[in-house]
Amino acid sequence: MPLLQINAPGSGAPNSPIDLGAAAGPLAAGSGPIVIMVHGYRFAPGRGEDCPHRHILSLAPSVRDPKAVSWPRGLGLAPGQPIRAIAFGWQGMGPVRRAWDNAAGAGQVLAGLIAALHRIAPHRPVQAMAHSMGARVILSALETLRGPGLARALLMNPAAYQSQARRALAPLNGGNTEVISVTSGENDLFDLILERLVPAPCRGDRSLGAGLPGQDRFVTLRLDDPHALAALARLGHDIAPPAARICHWSPYLRPGVFGLYRALLWSPERLPLDLLRSKLPQDQPPRWSRLWPVMPRGARLRRPLPARDTGGIPA
Repeated sequence: MPLLQINAPGSGAPNSPIDLGAAAGPLAAGSGPIVIMVHGYRFAPGRGEDCPHRHILSLAPSVRDPKAVSWPRGLGLAPGQPIRAIAFGWQGMGPVRRAWDNAAGAGQVLAGLIAALHRIAPHRPVQAMAHSMGARVILSALETLRGPGLARALLMNPAAYQSQARRALAPLNGGNTEVISVTSGENDLFDLILERLVPAPCRGDRSLGAGLPGQDRFVTLRLDDPHALAALARLGHDIAPPAARICHWSPYLRPGVFGLYRALLWSPERLPLDLLRSKLPQDQPPRWSRLWPVMPRGARLRRPLPARDTGGIPA
């Protein structure tokens, strides 16, 4: 079985459905990276159709949802392979503020898992990928770790703040971690919702969708930028152009993206960060740049958010 399921305590399902102790031998005997996959908001293990292990983190999703695209399958996992990945579940249901706090706590659990993997299989790099608020889980883990951490993290439309990413990538924390932030103007509305529902930790802070200027180990990949898509095509990765003006799930629904993710996570030497930075545009266009062409001249966004926190951003 190539995939382990590990859940943070309090997630609504038993912790570690497949005991990590029993997996220690196969993990140590294996080779190559171990990839940890982290879901975002509005998922929780054991919650019926909202269980990530029946949805995006399953090898064979049982949920009838067009967004239930299997990340493990996309990454090339198949039954009969040795352990190569871990599906990490946490309690992401409820109001945004509650899920936001839960994500930080889940990050501490994830830090313990990463440390355990390094003890069990020190020869295997540990990578991670996450969508939306799952990025906060990963960044919280990097803030907690004081030893070997993640070699590379792939954050898809991250629901997190710039200040946390800077702390997470500080030398004492994730000092050697490379972060690739996959974003798109399709997600501008959701970035705004995050900034309105979750107060910024410090003045001038913005969501990570705005990039992270001045950070050498951070690269932004905008899937709505035709120059970025052309550069990726020249590197051998043809990704379909955006099909919507607003979409939170585009980074894992877009045809062609998983071929890129396989290269980024399983064979990072094929796409080193310096190469990506030299080929991909790093300038961030203004927010709403994808919407302006279809909005009447002089139009203004009115009441883009609910008056109170009764729900929030889907992930």
